Amino acid sequence: MRTVGAVVFPSFQLLDLYGPLDMFGMLPGELKIEIVAQTRDAVASTQGPRAVPDAALTDHGGYDIVLVPGGPGTRSSIEDTSLLDGIRRLSEQAEIVASVCTGSALLAKAGLLDGKRATSNKAAFSWVREQGPDVRWQAKARWVEDGKFFTSSGVSAGMDMALALIASLYGEDRAKKAATVSEYRWINDPNDDPFCEVHGLANL
Repeated sequence: MRTVGAVVFPSFQLLDLYGPLDMFGMLPGELKIEIVAQTRDAVASTQGPRAVPDAALTDHGGYDIVLVPGGPGTRSSIEDTSLLDGIRRLSEQAEIVASVCTGSALLAKAGLLDGKRATSNKAAFSWVREQGPDVRWQAKARWVEDGKFFTSSGVSAGMDMALALIASLYGEDRAKKAATVSEYRWINDPNDDPFCEVHGLANL
């Protein structure tokens, strides 16, 4: 049984968090999911509904898989050194670290992606790149896998990345089954990224 720790912070994006977690939840006997934050107090999402953490960053020993969502809250959270320290500690201990959307800005700011290939939400790509000048940012990518790091483009792309992560750990058939049960059309080509052109990033 692997454990998944999903880190939340104020103004996280709902689908960034719960889309991937729903895919991971299709493997109940193999993946145990927890939400973790700086405290155990409920954390409000950008859309309003709150997530109630199962654990605090300061009192958890670690997870096998760490998931960092994005959302407007990343703009202020990149200045929160205690949050970055907690993400760094969990990530260094984890087998797999995944981010959705601008969650990769937090990983980059924590120094975890230096020298790695990574991607992010194309609408916020310029800002995200500023948080990690030593990261090998990929403009055209639905998601990117580099070593133990999986980073995805914006919002819904997190579900495609989560399925790719499942395929990497448990086989493609398990990922396809999770998508089928969810009635979700999995984009399983990491280079299928029309939003790169939409946001004028094709020449980067």
